[in-house]
Amino acid sequence: MSLHKKNSHWSHSLIKHASIVPLIGGETIGQMNAFGSRPDYLLSYSPFSSNDSHLVNYLKDVPYILLDQGGVHPHRVNVVNAVCPCAGLSSLSPSANSEAAANDWMTTTAKYVLEEMKPQVFWGENAPRFAGEMGKPVVSKLHAIARENGYSMSIYRTKSLLHGLSQVRERSFYFFWRGDKVPMFNTFDKPRVRIEDLIAGVSKTASQNDVTNKKIPSKDDPYYRYVLEVMEGKTHSEFQASLTKSTDAMHWIETNGHNYRQVKEFFAKEGYEKLASKMDGIQDKLDGGGNIMRRASYIPKDYIGAFVGHLPVSMTHPTEDRYLTYRECMAIMGLPEDFELLNPARNLNHVCQNVPVTTATDMAMEIKEVLEGKRDMVTAPLLYHFNNSKTQRIEDDEPISTLESFM
Repeated sequence: MSLHKKNSHWSHSLIKHASIVPLIGGETIGQMNAFGSRPDYLLSYSPFSSNDSHLVNYLKDVPYILLDQGGVHPHRVNVVNAVCPCAGLSSLSPSANSEAAANDWMTTTAKYVLEEMKPQVFWGENAPRFAGEMGKPVVSKLHAIARENGYSMSIYRTKSLLHGLSQVRERSFYFFWRGDKVPMFNTFDKPRVRIEDLIAGVSKTASQNDVTNKKIPSKDDPYYRYVLEVMEGKTHSEFQASLTKSTDAMHWIETNGHNYRQVKEFFAKEGYEKLASKMDGIQDKLDGGGNIMRRASYIPKDYIGAFVGHLPVSMTHPTEDRYLTYRECMAIMGLPEDFELLNPARNLNHVCQNVPVTTATDMAMEIKEVLEGKRDMVTAPLLYHFNNSKTQRIEDDEPISTLESFM
């Protein structure tokens, strides 16, 4: 392996870019932020048209082409990005494995982009496991496609928390680089905005400021009522102010000296008979070391784990006794205030099936720096970057922690 300074033959005054399977558009908007231009076109496949529709609406003048409907890319560009489904490797999916059908979209898009489009850089995003043991067979398939088409490959595992966002959201990004060299990326550890400040900063006059859940947390969530009325004797805003980290009502009950048999008594007294009848079973399951499904109000403080699942309808506003608005949900993922979620009540989950714009912008800025000849390059077929631990590894090589280890 050898180190090469500043790959200047890749320098461009204008980076032309496109997306394939963009979904709601976090990566695409990240590229727009970094490159200073709109994409030349958007490519996709029919199964993703619903997810893509919001971005297509946002970029009305950008051609949207379905490859499975006979469409083809109109011309070559420098950079292409993809946001293929991550369910095949997600820890949230009980059936996740390297052979899951959802993973095939990564190989499908890679084959099309590298064989037909031949950009200088193609990149995408997937679950953290992509950069771990479970992901190795998938990486191996993608690496084979890279080699067959004259590309090297790198993988960058990071947390959005390290990119200034108020959610952990650990993810893996993969990159194909035309040629036999890969760049040395920066490491990131930016000061983060607190989730309270992010939500408070959302304009009250922005569109789509209706709440995702019209219930009142302190009155309509039985578990949260128990926390506020029985355990704490506080209002919602007082309780949130007293927290040191984010929590949900059920975790608070379980970790602060109470159990669901006590909750049962409160529920029965307050008229939640059906729910009360389930409390003994829930407690028995916990006592036996089992897991339970927790669906209760989630109160944010400082930062959250990942904005997925039921959080868009169960996360409370930090100070107001209500749940989040659609606009606040989009802000948590970094979507701009003029971005519209089509049919929001039906498509709210599309916001979560996304790459935070903040993280995507950092990744696209790294690509821009490479194309402008501002990154050191190393000859390596496959390079792993682990931003969390600030280490790198060449496949089948010993871990390295500094650039000097290459020299």
